[in-house]
Amino acid sequence: MKKMLVTDLMVPLEEYATVSMEATLFDAVMALEKAQEDIDRSRYKYLHRAILVYDDSNKIVGKISQLDVLRAIEPKYGEIGPTGALSRSGLSPQFLKSMLDRYSLWDASVTSLCSKAINIKVTEFMNTPAEGEYIQESASLGEAIHQLVMGNHQSLLVTRDEEIVGILRLTDVFSAIFHAMKSCNP
Repeated sequence: MKKMLVTDLMVPLEEYATVSMEATLFDAVMALEKAQEDIDRSRYKYLHRAILVYDDSNKIVGKISQLDVLRAIEPKYGEIGPTGALSRSGLSPQFLKSMLDRYSLWDASVTSLCSKAINIKVTEFMNTPAEGEYIQESASLGEAIHQLVMGNHQSLLVTRDEEIVGILRLTDVFSAIFHAMKSCNP
């Protein structure tokens, strides 16, 4: 079996859900839905779960995850500050649950929250990729796995020199590893 490279597993940028910096939350969700409908099911087992944001120069400047969308729908998460590390911080489940009441999170109906959130600009809740979220398309699968694990990332932006050409999703990496494990057991 040949050594697997990032380029073997990445989703090309043109096949991924993208929106401009001027897009709204609604635009982003619709772009994700369209990308999921258009996905080549013979090539990709899993649907897309994120949206990439590009600027006026068509350069990728942001990523929107499923959690980013949920945080955008309930604006009171902004009062809490960065929430990503709280669940792994050693705080008790009871304390985390108490925050639901303390901040009156999700008190309004989902429909009400969504109707207020659909016009939020993606720039208000997107994540700007950090240095550790980029990987060259020629990198080995092992290097990619190391970056995913150490950075706790769901995906990496794949580059060819300085240009972003695709996205490497954790689900596709896991699928490749899963199939390699199956072939190890005769």
